[in-house]
Amino acid sequence: MIRVLIVEDSAVERELLTHILESDSRMQVVGVAEDGEKALSAVERLKPDVITMDIHMPNLDGFDTTRRIMETNPVPIIIVSGSYNANDANKSFRAIEAGALAILRKPGGPGHPDYPNDAAELIRTVKMMSEIKVVKRWPRLRKEALVPPLPPVAARVTPEKIRVVAIGASTGGPAVIQEIFSALPKDLSVPLLVVQHMATGFMENFVKWLGDSTSFPAHIATNGEYPAPGHAYFAPDGLHMLAGRDHRIILSNEAPENGLRPSVARLFRSVAETFGPNSAGVLLTGMGRDGADDLKLLRNKGAVTVAQDEESSIIFGMPGEAVRLGAADYILPPERIAALLAQLVK
Repeated sequence: MIRVLIVEDSAVERELLTHILESDSRMQVVGVAEDGEKALSAVERLKPDVITMDIHMPNLDGFDTTRRIMETNPVPIIIVSGSYNANDANKSFRAIEAGALAILRKPGGPGHPDYPNDAAELIRTVKMMSEIKVVKRWPRLRKEALVPPLPPVAARVTPEKIRVVAIGASTGGPAVIQEIFSALPKDLSVPLLVVQHMATGFMENFVKWLGDSTSFPAHIATNGEYPAPGHAYFAPDGLHMLAGRDHRIILSNEAPENGLRPSVARLFRSVAETFGPNSAGVLLTGMGRDGADDLKLLRNKGAVTVAQDEESSIIFGMPGEAVRLGAADYILPPERIAALLAQLVK
């Protein structure tokens, strides 16, 4: 059984979440807490496998509760928030920064048209998080280690000039992307194109939080624009993002790939076709294999390719598949990915 603690100040929402989770035979809601203070004692007493965490609560909000749990009794935490409330979403990403692993919107009631999909996504995410036996400490909480200098970029993968960097991420990605962007030079000479799998309704606030917390210019991509050097462009909800032949960004509602739209695979493939050896591809933490085959395609085209290493990945699915395929020239933690990118585009 997967033992779940629900932290939520609304009795109605607690009842709904309990109903959804216990509709799966593998789930057991072992406790509920209506505020952060009660959640802290419940974690100590009940030893849950996973926590669903609200943001706006009396006494101690979800941000501070998440931080304190991760400092004392680390447990996989899923933020369950009102996706279209800007204040909720901004605080949700602060909780992600504090150590929460995923963010989902609160399901509507059984009569809501999105209820079946939202309920299924909640169950699927709780199951996925329950498999993370050791919750990773975020880099700012880890003891700083000496990072050896990067080896020279191998001659085979040294393009004459990198013109674009494509990045793909899923579960655990927001905090990793934040770390990478924080370490990149602000005068980076190339644009970054990014697909981050995320629950519908959170992308706009994620991009705003990222820009505010890293000072690296980040935007939701718009169809037909030319990406500017030193800026990052994120695929919007529900659309693939491609690098067009004329180097403009193309947004497309063509069929999902790997069950996803946007997909990392579609971005990587377009970058391989358009830029070939004048590009770099980076595949970060996430479940499944989205992007792994097309990172290999990038490598075959002469691009520099990077996969996040297993130790720093929340879920070593996507980067692990890339490593298995021999798709990655480099297998690195986030801080070294940032250093490599800076080195490549000097």
